[in-house]
Amino acid sequence: MSLSVRVIPCLDVADGRVVKGVNFLNLRDAGDPIELAAKYYTDGADELTFLDVHATVDNRSTMYDLVTACAEQVFIPLTVGGGIREVEDVAKLLGAGADKVSVGSAGIANPQLLSEISNRFGNQVLVISLDLKRSDKTESGFIVTSHGGREETSLDALAWIKQTIELGAGELLVNSIDADGTRAGYDTEMLQAVREISDIPIIASGGAGKASDFPAAAAAGANAILAASIFHEGSVSIIEAKAELKLAGYETR
Repeated sequence: MSLSVRVIPCLDVADGRVVKGVNFLNLRDAGDPIELAAKYYTDGADELTFLDVHATVDNRSTMYDLVTACAEQVFIPLTVGGGIREVEDVAKLLGAGADKVSVGSAGIANPQLLSEISNRFGNQVLVISLDLKRSDKTESGFIVTSHGGREETSLDALAWIKQTIELGAGELLVNSIDADGTRAGYDTEMLQAVREISDIPIIASGGAGKASDFPAAAAAGANAILAASIFHEGSVSIIEAKAELKLAGYETR
């Protein structure tokens, strides 16, 4: 595909603050989400992803306020995930200023929700959040997990991805549970396997450690590349990630 490769910082948010951790455990404060979002916007981020890591009803009003405040200052697409269980949750988030929603566990529990969201708002709004890991229990060698990677399902990853595309997915956020937090690079084999069966955009997630990991993910078929900790702590900047992509021959915005 000749489209530009997008670079997307991910902000895990709890109680109105950005947090860092592994699989939502041992969370540490990483800053103010609006300040970080503004910084990433200035640095050239193509989109921003917010993930409500508590995903409770109590926390949801905080998330709506955060999305609205961010949308007023940052003029790039915002994707919000976490705690979306029904179509009305999507309507409220879009009303607050989100451009897309990321749905994971709720879609596994109720696949019909995916088609309801796509039919009502258009498939460009629906991002499927996929927490995948390697497994000898499935034909493809990859299995779907839920609840941030903490619970294993019986779903073959590639079969589930095909189903989500049929239900109206507009984009796939492919997160490797095995690579997440290792900083050893994205799971390119997994990305290639997804690319072979998908004709919709793929966002690579899990494993970023250095700028050269970004073109490797693009070469494996990713249309967009997401990272969190390396951006938050400044070990890799968005500018450096895009420079590596350009050096490898990929267009960036």
